[in-house]
Amino acid sequence: MEKRLILAIALSILVLLVWSALVPKPQPVINKEVTTKEVATITPPSEPISAPAITKEEPSPGSLFNYSQDKFELTFNESLAAVKEVKFRMHQDYVLPLKYGFMLQDPSASFRKESASADAVTFVHQDQNKRIIKRFIFSKSNYDIWLEISFQNLSSNPIKINPSLILGALDFSHKNIQARYQDVTIATKEKSQHLSARKSQEFPEAKFVGLRDRYFCAILEPGQDQYSGFVKKLNPEESEIGLSAREIVLAPGDQIGHKFHLYLGPQDVKILNAIKPDWSMIINFGVFDFISQILLQLLEFLYRLVHNWGLAIVILSFLVYFILFPLSLKQMRSMKEMQALQPHIEELRKTYKDNPQKLNKEIMELYRQHKVNPLGGCLPLLLQMPIFLALYQALMRSVALKGARFLWIKDLSEPDRLFILPKTLPILGNEINILPIVMAIGMFVQQKISMPAAASQQAEQQKMMLVMMPLLFGLIFYHMPSGLVLYWFINSTLMLIYQVRMSRAK
Repeated sequence: MEKRLILAIALSILVLLVWSALVPKPQPVINKEVTTKEVATITPPSEPISAPAITKEEPSPGSLFNYSQDKFELTFNESLAAVKEVKFRMHQDYVLPLKYGFMLQDPSASFRKESASADAVTFVHQDQNKRIIKRFIFSKSNYDIWLEISFQNLSSNPIKINPSLILGALDFSHKNIQARYQDVTIATKEKSQHLSARKSQEFPEAKFVGLRDRYFCAILEPGQDQYSGFVKKLNPEESEIGLSAREIVLAPGDQIGHKFHLYLGPQDVKILNAIKPDWSMIINFGVFDFISQILLQLLEFLYRLVHNWGLAIVILSFLVYFILFPLSLKQMRSMKEMQALQPHIEELRKTYKDNPQKLNKEIMELYRQHKVNPLGGCLPLLLQMPIFLALYQALMRSVALKGARFLWIKDLSEPDRLFILPKTLPILGNEINILPIVMAIGMFVQQKISMPAAASQQAEQQKMMLVMMPLLFGLIFYHMPSGLVLYWFINSTLMLIYQVRMSRAK
């Protein structure tokens, strides 16, 4: 029964890992007054705002140029005055694609770069009717950016201005390895929501909108509240996110301005809180978000003590093991008690082999007499699952582990990859990851020690499980981040040591 339970849990982990990664959890947003100084006043719309349609074409290579700062390098599309992608220098040149980030939803606008300095980039569009200026102003100490947009009517007639802005586009195609980590956050005055962005939606009075992949995110917040957040599904593999507003009628000679607060950076609570605490809502770890946040804060505290993320994970493994030790001890004792009753159960099976109802009754009576709970080993395992899944989410999305080294491991956010093979093998790929293999061997030894004596038929089943369970867990963990596998390996090793000790006890 214990082996079947573990098998069921292993299969459940596969389902829950995918589910917790793909299904976001709504969270409340703390209402705060907007402190950003308004550049222009717009009359609030009296009816819902809909995201206007726009036709976009892929930019030509000649219209792209790079703008570099210490923290990141932006690739701009000059004609759209938009950010195509962001490369983060301090994180192994990790690229966050936006496709046409912060683009105005005005198909007639064609910009040119007017100036680029150490702290700002300015684009200008001008035709016979209007002049549009977009100015990106960069922070010298952080990842936030201010975007100023001004519209001027150059004609002798009133013109319509569309201040709607696109934050960026998300690619859900199978070619994008980040697709499973992508989601959208839209915060309104009432709450914030984490969405998969695979269907069109609209949210009036948006405070900010954000998108993210595994490690990094982009946030767009208006200086005024007269915007709606929207998610627009362009096709089965792509959606765009942004802020929409009603068109404004601008009188001849008049000028109006808008200001937006932007963020392009890592999903780091400290950085986001230092800029704007509300923005930290974009960081979400799914179903067990609360537990993930606690574990991640504890891991960061340990890192500050030992200055190595791998060592911090090892210490965290010890701490979690000792915190859960009473549950683990109860599980092991229950297993040992069940093993001690196996000979009696086998005798009952032989005696009542033709009477299943009587057999079940006698077995339950045997449990009662010896004060053994057959489910005693199940509850500790089930209680540990949320902690494991929460830690899985925290380590999978922790940007701090990106490029972090430990022993032979070059990147704790990736498999340990001790060897790279010249040819690709089925399931394993072209990499040899030592930690999952050693973990599977340790699990085999642990099961071998705890395996009770059984009849011939059950003995065959146990032998099969003895091989299948370590193999299954090895395959589950084989391509997971080495930081997560390291945690599970240390935890399993500690349990194995104690189980060996228990097996030798009289």
